[in-house]
Amino acid sequence: MSVPILKQGAILIASIQAALTDHDLLGLRDELAEKIGRLRARGVVIDVTALDVMDSFATRTLRGIAATARLRGAETVVVGIQPEVAMALVQLGLTLKGVPTALDLEEGLELLRRSLIADRAP
Repeated sequence: MSVPILKQGAILIASIQAALTDHDLLGLRDELAEKIGRLRARGVVIDVTALDVMDSFATRTLRGIAATARLRGAETVVVGIQPEVAMALVQLGLTLKGVPTALDLEEGLELLRRSLIADRAP
C-alpha cells in the first residue's frame, strides 16, 4: 500500500491511512529519504492518526525514518498517536525516543516551523 506524501513548503507530510506491512513501512522510509533530497525538504510530518495498532517493527521503523531524515537534513515529527496506541506502546516498553510527537497535523506543522525558524537564527 502506498502512503501519500504531500509537500507543503519545505515540509513533507506522509499520511498513513491504514495498517502497513513491514515491506510498506520500509518503502515509506526509502521514499521519504529520496524525496527529502530531491525536494530539498527541511521537515517531515508522519501522520499516524488512522492507526489503531503499532507494533515493535513499526515503532522501530518510525525511529529509523526520523534518524534517516535527520542525516538527510530534515527534522521529523510523528502526529496523531491514538490514546490506546500510546498506552499499548508504554505497556510494551516501546518508545519513539528522540522523535518529537504532536497531537495532530496542525500542532506538528507548527512545531516543525518553530524548529526551522530557530535553526535559521544566527
